[in-house]
Amino acid sequence: MKKQGLGIALLIASAFTGTLAFRLAVPAVAFYTRDILKASMVNISVISASFILARSLSALFSGLLLEKRKSLVYLGALAMTGNALAVNLYPFTSSWIHVVGIKLMNGFLNGIAWPIAQFVIAVSSPKEIRSRVTALYFIFGNFAGLLGNYTYALTQEFGLKGQMYLASFFFFLTALCMLLSYWLLYEKIVPKREKDTKEGKAPVDAKKILILSALISFLAAFTSGEITYVYVAETLNLDRGTAATLIGLIGFIATLLAYIPSKFADLGNERKVIIAVSILAGVSPILAAVKNPITVFLGILMAIFAAQTFRPISRSLLASAKRASAAIGGINAVRNISTTAGQLVFGLAYSLGEVAILGIVLKAALLIFAPVSLLLFGIAMMLNGKK
Repeated sequence: MKKQGLGIALLIASAFTGTLAFRLAVPAVAFYTRDILKASMVNISVISASFILARSLSALFSGLLLEKRKSLVYLGALAMTGNALAVNLYPFTSSWIHVVGIKLMNGFLNGIAWPIAQFVIAVSSPKEIRSRVTALYFIFGNFAGLLGNYTYALTQEFGLKGQMYLASFFFFLTALCMLLSYWLLYEKIVPKREKDTKEGKAPVDAKKILILSALISFLAAFTSGEITYVYVAETLNLDRGTAATLIGLIGFIATLLAYIPSKFADLGNERKVIIAVSILAGVSPILAAVKNPITVFLGILMAIFAAQTFRPISRSLLASAKRASAAIGGINAVRNISTTAGQLVFGLAYSLGEVAILGIVLKAALLIFAPVSLLLFGIAMMLNGKK
């Protein structure tokens, strides 16, 4: 039992150190690309999308690979070590295309490392507290997101090279935590069951979970990656450090709040929680489209809250599936592909500018998400009507 507790604690610690490194690197690379390399908003959306697309493909690959041989779980720690080395290449770039290449590498490595960690923490946690333990994992990651953004704001005088050295250190620390955790939890890791169990009868079936993940991720795409920092800074006329700090703070608050629904999910109310977060996710981009600090940040808060609430609950439900590792790898792939699509749509529509409706100024780039919001509302109503 002590071994299990220590292993889970180390994985939660890895979420903290790994996200801290990532959230330090993202705004640093975003503003370097925009200000120094003079990339357009479309270019930046391609950079974000390339990372997420590569991560989605390798996420599915890692889940299937783990089914073949359980010992391949250690690939997650090895991939994180690769991240520690890759980030040091950013200061040597002279074109946004070079940044895309490194982002593809980072995305591929992240797609191996993080789904494995999410799978291990879900299957190794006791069923009665699984959603809360998984939510705690994401909470520590988002607390690190806040610190990572704040660290970026404090270390701007270090330059990109100094910031990447710091990020590299935390990536190495993350790899070490993962390695020790997998060794301690090795006996609990069951990538594939011989037959379905009673746990496998989830209140929401796997196909619907994947569809909901795709829609929620698409709608929340404007809150992730380099494009978010540029959008907030330029829409609200904020300096880079302030924008990064506020985005990190909102992300942390949203994830703290997301722990509350996880308790209800552990009590058997997964369906009700999923319906509620679907509605919030649908409203979020429309609210954030209103050019006002309150509505922009409230929209971002709702989108992140919905996504962060859905993530641990969906992993908890899929951990009971017959092919748990493939299912969790699959939902990571779906989430990343949808986020990629959402970011590309947002980036391409960014040049549409603003529209005024009844005296309210709105960003057209977020208004075009409305049809997807309506689709998500429809699915939520279907779930609500089903016993």
